Amino acid sequence: TCSPGAQGSTVQAPGADLPLKRVRGASVLFHVSRDVGAELEEITWSVGPESNYTNMLQVHRGQEDAPTWVNLRDKYEHRVHVPNMMSLEIENLSPEDSGWYRAQAQLPGGRRSDQGFQLTVYEPAPLPQIVTKSASITSGWCNITLECSTAGDREHLSVRWESNFSLMMSPPGPAPSSWVLAVSLPLPQPNANLTCVVSNPVDQKTRSTALEEVCVPDSPGPRTKDRLPAVLVPIAVVLCIVPAGLYFWKTRGKKKKKAMGRGK
Repeated sequence: TCSPGAQGSTVQAPGADLPLKRVRGASVLFHVSRDVGAELEEITWSVGPESNYTNMLQVHRGQEDAPTWVNLRDKYEHRVHVPNMMSLEIENLSPEDSGWYRAQAQLPGGRRSDQGFQLTVYEPAPLPQIVTKSASITSGWCNITLECSTAGDREHLSVRWESNFSLMMSPPGPAPSSWVLAVSLPLPQPNANLTCVVSNPVDQKTRSTALEEVCVPDSPGPRTKDRLPAVLVPIAVVLCIVPAGLYFWKTRGKKKKKAMGRGK
């Protein structure tokens, strides 16, 4: 508690600098302490940074549906609602809304109560892709290295791998990151799946792959299946062209001999 002057005092309300985390497009509700609300006459909502707040609007008892805008009206008016004397709601959040918010409550006797909130708005977690870096089958075991890949910045992101079967990890060794998973497992593994889970503090996305699509018996790797049509098509074309060429050459030769015989 501190005294700004002879007129009264400032009380730091319980729950000051309350951390709040949201995802882009969501809403946030700032709510002051119930003890403060019992005596609340007026409240001023401000926006940080913490060291330099800007007053946004004021709410007076009995006029909650008609707040008085002080600053930042163009930025917030269409997204701000005052449900009651003790609360402020902001909708359609974006990362640019991250920062400090403060409620300054005017109490009887010239007292003032401050309560702060620290808001962090995150982008939605990106949808990951699972990339097969390598795959081999040795003595009935499938050895694979998978990478969980995402587009854009990985700041604030974390990743974990989940499976619906028991994993046997590769021998210890340096791994590029937790985004890469190297495993060995006995075959067959019917209905086995590996799932990459990418998350940030407020959202998560997943991607799964079936091991039967990666570990193909009698195949040196997962790309062999994809390459086969590319190899067979040119061969088929050649097999069709060669007989047609021979037939054309023989037919042309016979016609030429007949023409020469008539000329004689």
